[in-house]
Amino acid sequence: MTPQMRFLLNDQEIVLTDVGPADTLLDHLRISQRLTGTKEGCAEGDCGACTVLLGRVTDSGLVYEPINACIRFLASCHGTHIVTIEHLKSPQGGLHPIQAAMVENHGSQCGFCTPGIVMSLYGLWMANPTADVTQIETALQGNLCRCTGYEPIIKAALQAGRAGGQAQDALSVERDAVTARLRAMWGARVELVKEDERAIIPADTDDLAAILEAEPKATIVAGATDVGLWVTKFLRDISPAVFIGHLMKGIEVSDGEIRLGAGVTYSEAAPIFRDHLPQAYDYLLRIGGWQVRNMGTIGANIANGSPIGDSPPLLISLSARIVLRKGNTRREVALEDYFIEYGKQDRAPGEFVEQIVIPTQAGATIAAYKVSKRRDSDITAVAAGFCIRVENGIIGSARIAFGGMAGTPKRAAKAEAALVGQPFAAAAFDAAAKAVQDDFQPLSDWRASAEYRSTVAANLFRRFWLEQSEPGLPVRLNYAVGA
Repeated sequence: MTPQMRFLLNDQEIVLTDVGPADTLLDHLRISQRLTGTKEGCAEGDCGACTVLLGRVTDSGLVYEPINACIRFLASCHGTHIVTIEHLKSPQGGLHPIQAAMVENHGSQCGFCTPGIVMSLYGLWMANPTADVTQIETALQGNLCRCTGYEPIIKAALQAGRAGGQAQDALSVERDAVTARLRAMWGARVELVKEDERAIIPADTDDLAAILEAEPKATIVAGATDVGLWVTKFLRDISPAVFIGHLMKGIEVSDGEIRLGAGVTYSEAAPIFRDHLPQAYDYLLRIGGWQVRNMGTIGANIANGSPIGDSPPLLISLSARIVLRKGNTRREVALEDYFIEYGKQDRAPGEFVEQIVIPTQAGATIAAYKVSKRRDSDITAVAAGFCIRVENGIIGSARIAFGGMAGTPKRAAKAEAALVGQPFAAAAFDAAAKAVQDDFQPLSDWRASAEYRSTVAANLFRRFWLEQSEPGLPVRLNYAVGA
């Protein structure tokens, strides 16, 4: 056990002991380090003004990803490389190609959003030098610009891509040295104390299990895309907090199943969805912006039990299961049974989600939908997952789950019953659209009214039918992954 955390910040190593669980990376950058190029905007991971790159060592090597510094807790940066706008430069010491292209294409007016946009484009430029317009737009999902407009920004990204130079960039030249330095930082458990508040970074998953047995009421923090707002918006006390974003990263695909470690982020899962669940791939890219998908984990989205979590409706429709662990004891639970009622899940004190098991449902027709006020980087009003099997023109089985319609993510049992045994035809889905009205009694809130939610749920059945009956009908917008 060690009482200090270590990470790289641009070109220097930072060693800290006086770190509280609620201290954010953004405050450390702006207040302690006076790196004020990273801006403070929404403090909830929506606007992208605070975007920095975070480098971490994975099984495939050192990976750099844009993240939101405003909701990234400082303790969770242990063993990583944080890169801010101040570190960017060309090999000759002038403007970086991304910065030069922004200037030449008039991609900045007031300039407040510009550092965050440059950092997102920097991450894309490093990972995908030949990115097209769709991939650039996807990379900018989490960056809001209210005065310049995105056309000159996209032109700048295209120009920077054509300019090249990735092999001469500092992050490429220093990659081996940085990797070695980051690897050397890991080993023992880290425990940090600040004014009686504690932040704990487990050494591995077994260590996490031991910590939670001893501290069953500890706050578990994975990507902090939800817990971050508990602190920045609600000023909650999260001590003691256990930071697990570096754990449970395994991905296995075999025998018609995908096994995801609970710490797998949306960005890490995206290639798996693209290859094995392509019908749900564009749905995954509607979850948050790129920065949020680089931080948020599928396991935590399940564990927190939110009625509007984006992943549970799709996963329930796919008959997903989760592995829960306490100490050395594990048990497997159907995901639909994990959610008991609003604010209550089938998880004992000291128990945590360790793995998600997703059948790939070969031969089934799969779809997932998210309805929100903004298309990108917005909270869900209604989410739905469909998994339909048709045999000889007859619907043999139907699993349909909704989020945002009840106190928990829940299957639409009456709508499913209206489909099973019926011909795969418009009439069956019209009947299901009517039946779903009896499956839920949604609430009205600031996201949507109950009437709107009921109407949307019914219309999603009709949309599903339209997509399947007329594949050329332009009812879906397809995104390409940014990196």
